[in-house]
Amino acid sequence: MDSREPKLERREHYRHSRPIPSRWRDNDVYHHINNVIYYEFFDTVINGYLMEAGGLDFSGGGQVGFAVETHCQFLQPVRFPDVVDACLRVGKLGKSSVRYEIGIFKQGDEKPAAVGYFVHVFVDRLTGKPAPISGRLRGAMEALLR
Repeated sequence: MDSREPKLERREHYRHSRPIPSRWRDNDVYHHINNVIYYEFFDTVINGYLMEAGGLDFSGGGQVGFAVETHCQFLQPVRFPDVVDACLRVGKLGKSSVRYEIGIFKQGDEKPAAVGYFVHVFVDRLTGKPAPISGRLRGAMEALLR
């Protein structure tokens, strides 16, 4: 993340938000959302935004984003039937890579339940070699730069 203390992150620090309802099956034996589900929240907010704002064609486009690094810090529990707001910004945008920063907030709560990051490297679909992020996709990412 940036220089902010994770517990001090707030919704207004992010430029995009997507509500995501939790599901009964997301709860684990400890009666809170299992840690792996947070990575589903990350995937959902990132790829939903890239498809809608950036025109990402994940199934037939010329390039794809490969996850190369992820991190999540858990700050407070979320439980079914909570709805979360997955909040998104771009912390760093390179030629072919991007670091997204995500805050997970329970609806109605200003304190984050979790914060994390996710790094994509964009590659040419056919060669698997890094490819420059350009056009509408790059513009969508630039719109989220902090």
